[in-house]
Amino acid sequence: MPDESPVTGFPVILEPLLAELSRPGSNPARTPRPFDAHLAEDLGAYASPPRLPEVCEFETVRHFTRLSRLNYGIETGMYPLGSCTMKYNPKVSEVAAACVSDIHPADAPAMERVLGWLADFREALLEITGMDDACLWPAAGAHGELAGMLVIGKALEARGEKRRKVLVPDTAHGTNPASCTIAGFTTVNVPSGRSGCLEADQVARHLDADVAALMMTNPNTLGVFERDIERIAGLLHDNGSYLYMDGANLNALLGVTRPGDMGVDCMHINLHKTFGAPHGGGGPGSGPVLVKADLSRFLPVPRLARDASGRARLMDDAPLSVGRIHGGLGNVAVVLKAYAYVLSLGAQGLKDAAVRSCLNANYLRKRLEKTFGSVCPSPTLHEFVISDRAFRDKGVSAMDIAKALMDKGFHPPTVYFPLNVQGALMIEPTESEPLRELERFALAMEEIAGAAQVSPGDFGSHPMNTPVERVDEVWAARNLILTWHDMNPSSGGGYLNG
Repeated sequence: MPDESPVTGFPVILEPLLAELSRPGSNPARTPRPFDAHLAEDLGAYASPPRLPEVCEFETVRHFTRLSRLNYGIETGMYPLGSCTMKYNPKVSEVAAACVSDIHPADAPAMERVLGWLADFREALLEITGMDDACLWPAAGAHGELAGMLVIGKALEARGEKRRKVLVPDTAHGTNPASCTIAGFTTVNVPSGRSGCLEADQVARHLDADVAALMMTNPNTLGVFERDIERIAGLLHDNGSYLYMDGANLNALLGVTRPGDMGVDCMHINLHKTFGAPHGGGGPGSGPVLVKADLSRFLPVPRLARDASGRARLMDDAPLSVGRIHGGLGNVAVVLKAYAYVLSLGAQGLKDAAVRSCLNANYLRKRLEKTFGSVCPSPTLHEFVISDRAFRDKGVSAMDIAKALMDKGFHPPTVYFPLNVQGALMIEPTESEPLRELERFALAMEEIAGAAQVSPGDFGSHPMNTPVERVDEVWAARNLILTWHDMNPSSGGGYLNG
């Protein structure tokens, strides 16, 4: 029987690990003849049978079935994570990407076909962004940032300069400073103006001979388009500096405008956000880096190019390249899913997706600002930010609101980001969601706002309808358990411990 929560009195259902259910002799291997010979052949590769928990078959099946019912994903419901663009992933893209599973072992004709697809997609990305060259190999958005900053560092080195400072606005993604640091730069925070935009005059005050680049997210994490971007690009270029654009929010710009036309020198794209390839839980991801012509020679190898006959080839002859950043075309399936997405929608379809994402976000913004208030006076595009300001005097925080939303059957939005908004809740519905789902989400948020005014003391008990109730996240962060210890009783193992 499940234990009762001391907070709510409701059952707390914790699914045990199979290792906890394991009992010696509970799963004797019995395979009927003549199939037992095939099983023995399969296990023959092991010096001894794999050391697995001993659990009977029906308990194992029930365990994984129960776990599957705990999953929440984009196929389950709305995923309003601001800045993460968790849109629906078309199944036709999955089918298209599965083509690569049919080509192993990858002989020359098969590789030529796949490389041709990759080259076609690379050319599509250049057209969409207005950039001149690209490398498809970075395995995530932050990996693309790192590759881009390495490219900028290499270009400065080729110029005989040792600029080490990168300007980062306070509306930037959190990975931007980390990518700069790993690439050997130091970062300087630049505050945005009251409109939520980075102001050219503010950037000018930070420019000197040591500034290598400015990393700008556009639209920024408030969902606001950086309207000074062309002037900022001009100031940077006059200073001998580069403009890097974090393309994580490119979903709002598809078919409407192009970063390359704004003065951007280098950028990355999150294929797993903008182009409908699945992500979440750490992957899989893909973050191609794109550059203007003067940075092309520094891109990572192998270089994807076409020979005189038009056939796509991989080439390592690039003496000024930053080198390899990812081996074996390991993200090819993610790239092909994104390519299938682009082919399915076409130019007009991509623009429609961008416009619809902005329409959905603005509908929710206008609806929710009635109860949650506004944090930004400027128009926003595909995402927006509200806050817990209206409920702080009641003792209800952004985290409380997020936990209560879970009891309404929704995944919470991004909380406490961007950092320049206290108690932020960042919401991005994407173009995937129909009006009825937007209405359902808005109603849930309005009900939570009403409850926060009437019975704020109840919010400490949320969530109540989830398998695990609210955990002490601060304690968990300060007492990390990072080491796995075998818990199989038959092997004498114990529980997890630090």
